[in-house]
Amino acid sequence: MAKARALDRRRKSIRGIRKITRTMELIATAHFRRAMNRATAAAAYTRRITKLVDDLARGGLEIAHPLLDERPETRRATLLVLTGNRGMCAGYNVNVFRLGQARLASLRKDLAEVSLDVSGKRGISAFRFRKIPPDETYTHFDDRPRFDEVELLANRYLDEFREGRLDRLDVAYTKFENFSRQEAVVETLLPLARPDEVSANHRTSAAESLYEFLPSAERILEELIPMSFKVRLFQCFLDAAVSEQIARMVAMKAATENADAMIEHLSMAYNRARQGQITGDLLEVISGAEALS
Repeated sequence: MAKARALDRRRKSIRGIRKITRTMELIATAHFRRAMNRATAAAAYTRRITKLVDDLARGGLEIAHPLLDERPETRRATLLVLTGNRGMCAGYNVNVFRLGQARLASLRKDLAEVSLDVSGKRGISAFRFRKIPPDETYTHFDDRPRFDEVELLANRYLDEFREGRLDRLDVAYTKFENFSRQEAVVETLLPLARPDEVSANHRTSAAESLYEFLPSAERILEELIPMSFKVRLFQCFLDAAVSEQIARMVAMKAATENADAMIEHLSMAYNRARQGQITGDLLEVISGAEALS
């Protein structure tokens, strides 16, 4: 009887775990849909800003801005690593951490000054465990990062870049491409990439451009280029958020399915053990009745 009771207790325990994993799967699904809508909308906005800058280049305007200029010598760099505040999302945090750690080692090998900024409790604890203390840490960017929060961080990087205290900014995060594909990547956000060069036969004069600039194209670029950086950084946070929810949703779905399989296996083992005990009890009763007859 003791074996059947142990199997029943274990089965009840796994059923409790299954309720938790199933609930987490449903919550992650709801968060994923909301995060995906925000990431998709931001991606469209980012593409539109990029196209506008390209249109300015096609209009014959010479694009000149401090954020576009590569430094003659790169000495100071910052690596921003975007991880999650929670676990239970398979290899999401591990993949970003490993990629960020490798890029950090590469930067420190080549450059004189490299600072490390980490967003997410998991990334912070992972770097500290390996005796790599981050210079700046952020834990308030959750599954719904707001633009005004990211803008504060972006303004800090922009000020440091303009003042010469930062020559390069790399961001390690998980890029969202679609539901079935998310990839941990490291991208260089500062200095900004220049618009695609347009061949001479495709370049038109400013007067032939499809746009009329008021007060001037130069004044518009002064606002547009910093905004393009802010939007790109915000896109990184949104991609990281939706990728984390997908990873958690898939992990919890797999855990729930594993729990179902274990419950089924334990139920079969419990039934066999219970049947054996009942058979043994019947044999004892029959044996006792034969002894008395």
